Amino acid sequence: MKQEVLAYLGRDGNIIDTQSVDSGNVPETAIVFDNSAEALGVIRHSAAHLMAQAIKELYKSAQFFVGPVVDEGFYYDFRVDEKIGEEDLARIEKKMKELIERKYAIEKYEISKDEAVAKFAGDDLKLAVLSRIPDQRVSIYKQGDFEDLCRGPHVPSLRYLHNFKLTRVAGAYLGGDENAEMLTRIYGIAFADKESLKEYLAMIEEAKKRDHRKLGTELELFMFDEDSGAGLPFWMPKGARLRSKLEKILFEAHRRRGYEPVRGPEILKADMWRTSGHYACYGENMYLTEIDKQEYGIKPMNCIGHIQIFKQSGKSYRDLPLKYFEYGVVHRHEKSGVLHGLLRVREFTQDDAHIFCTPAQIKEVVLEVVEFVDAVMKKFDFNYSMEVSTKPEKAIGDDAVWEMATEALKEALTENNIPFGIDEGGGAFYGPKIDVKITDALGRKWQCGTIQVDFNLPQRFGVEYVAQDNMRKQPVMIHRAILGSFERFIAILTEHYAGEFPFFIAPTQVIFVPIADDHAAYAKELRNLLIEEGIDSEIYDKNDSLNKRIRTAEKQRVPFVVVIGDEENNNKTVAIRDRRAKEQYNLTQDEFMVKLTQHLKEGRI
Repeated sequence: MKQEVLAYLGRDGNIIDTQSVDSGNVPETAIVFDNSAEALGVIRHSAAHLMAQAIKELYKSAQFFVGPVVDEGFYYDFRVDEKIGEEDLARIEKKMKELIERKYAIEKYEISKDEAVAKFAGDDLKLAVLSRIPDQRVSIYKQGDFEDLCRGPHVPSLRYLHNFKLTRVAGAYLGGDENAEMLTRIYGIAFADKESLKEYLAMIEEAKKRDHRKLGTELELFMFDEDSGAGLPFWMPKGARLRSKLEKILFEAHRRRGYEPVRGPEILKADMWRTSGHYACYGENMYLTEIDKQEYGIKPMNCIGHIQIFKQSGKSYRDLPLKYFEYGVVHRHEKSGVLHGLLRVREFTQDDAHIFCTPAQIKEVVLEVVEFVDAVMKKFDFNYSMEVSTKPEKAIGDDAVWEMATEALKEALTENNIPFGIDEGGGAFYGPKIDVKITDALGRKWQCGTIQVDFNLPQRFGVEYVAQDNMRKQPVMIHRAILGSFERFIAILTEHYAGEFPFFIAPTQVIFVPIADDHAAYAKELRNLLIEEGIDSEIYDKNDSLNKRIRTAEKQRVPFVVVIGDEENNNKTVAIRDRRAKEQYNLTQDEFMVKLTQHLKEGRI
């Protein structure tokens, strides 16, 4: 069997040979042409250069900044005199295909950084890229008359790049600085084979239908008002009902697991944030104000409030682990360019908890939280993975403390055969963490929950407990969120279920459709019974045809539509259209109530 080799790589990352070889004799340095992460990185990086070459041929004024590979494919940031919109993508794709037919080889050469500065002296964007490169020699990749700074590696020839699609046009600030120039950014995707590209594009089309912003409007869940402020969601009645159901389910699940509810203020003196390290490490994301000539900060996190509550009365080792939880409203100054529906907002509510424990209890606490995570994810039909994130560049605390905390997380997972990845440098500024990555119905991964081990904040705030030997000792503080935030999780749930929520969190669980005015009283009687059970329903009795009212009800994606006519009214029965089961059937009133309350209990975690 032959496998096509994408590249042989030398120690310096240079491509040194390409050919077809027997699959049993592929050298360790070979990148095989397939849809592995390594191969796709090379293919997509090369496709980004191909796109840039096409743009340069079509728009002579184009100057290029960077064109990296990202989770959703690749992009290139560039400056151009003309305005480029979505309608121009097909034209750029056509030019890319023309370039492939020219059969350009992709070649690499190296020059000194000084030579590169001279070479690109008239291109301020390239000079900006060079200013970020610490090395004294740089590599350049060339195909035809197009060349650009790049570490590589790339495919050896453009012939590998047939299976691509440009997906969207966006704006992007130069270097991510919102005070800098706005560049044009074009995103694209590429695969090793046509079938994978076809499957991906089908998924993208389905994702558009499931977009939580679109469904949020159609189902009247939430809204945004730019006049009131960007990134600040308003919850409409149906959305607030959905959210309250989710909050109630999680509240009861916390209480069953021994958590105590607390609540801290949403604004604290800036000195508290200085002590915690937020002011220095997170200050650019905080909203600050002045009260009585003193600086205050609106909380971006809930940690400090829980620490102050813990310190209010003396604690002993017998009290640990002590678990506080709060649906804490926080505010963070996100850049306007990254705001995205409910997925990225400036005000959100965390399902936050802080567990104070001894160092010896870290493993058992982490595993208990992992069990909680597992129960929640299974309840909402999510697969998930875990990743241990280590010390970031901007952090507080000694390396030894970080090492101890990081190893505790790894050991807790390893000793219980829980697989995990490593995200080097991805920890919070005060401690390492486990990130929970969930996979939705379309196979997309989302960052949600987190478990963080923190030795630093208890030390900074002088948090203590009386140990078994009557000595005062410092507890460990474990920060924990399972959903991450209600806003983000509801956005993901909306797309995961395409708006067809499980009964136990559906904003409207039943819609009654009385056939005639005479049947409305029975519908209201049933609605009142459901209210007593905590079940939300609506009555569609407007002056429209029966078929239109049923169609309108079904468009709301509710679990049950109940039609009430003479027979149902006289016999105290219901005619049910079950959306989930895709069935129609009749039940007595008592059978109906039992069925709904059973569905409600399915939400228990």
